Parts: sequence; structure tokens; C-alpha cells
Amino acid sequence: MSESTEHQQQNAPRKERREVGDLFSGGRLLAIPRRAARREQLLVHLAETLFAVDREYTEPEVNDALRTVHEDCSALRRYLITSGLLTRTRDGSSYRRSTTTR
Repeated sequence: MSESTEHQQQNAPRKERREVGDLFSGGRLLAIPRRAARREQLLVHLAETLFAVDREYTEPEVNDALRTVHEDCSALRRYLITSGLLTRTRDGSSYRRSTTTR
């Protein structure tokens, strides 16, 4: 592996974090990205930072966690479910962070 390729790989996680950070101002999400790849990057960040893997959440708890970053918690919750980052019981009574790796 060339030195420049190795350097790029080492810096990739830092660049990714910076890009996600660019979506926030004062800890608040400026807007939900329209581009699917950018939105997916945000959703992974939100799932990892707001929800523990080994815990069940009620819908109000999920909404409260998401409201800490953006008022449209229902859109963020739907995106997290459809992306598979959060799972929901059939009756909608509880949510869990997915344990599958991407």
C-alpha cells in the first residue's frame, strides 16, 4: 500500500465525523439532508450517539432523544426505522437500536 493511500485511510474516519459535524450548529441539526448518502451518514451518527444497543425505548423516549437535535422527530424516527438502524415492535410499543453492522 502506498504511503498516500495509507494516509487517506487513516484520515477517513476523522473526515467523516467532520462532515457529520458540518450538519450541526450549536448541537442542533440545521436540516435533514436530502441526499440519501448524506442522510444515511447522519442517521448512523444519530443511532450511535442517541441510542444504546442493549436498551428498549418507548416512542416518547425516541422522540425526546431526537428532539435534542431537531424538531422533526417523526421524520428522523421514520428514517431510522426504514434504514434499519432502529427496529420497532409490530405494535409500535418499543424500539431498539439495531445490532447488525453495516
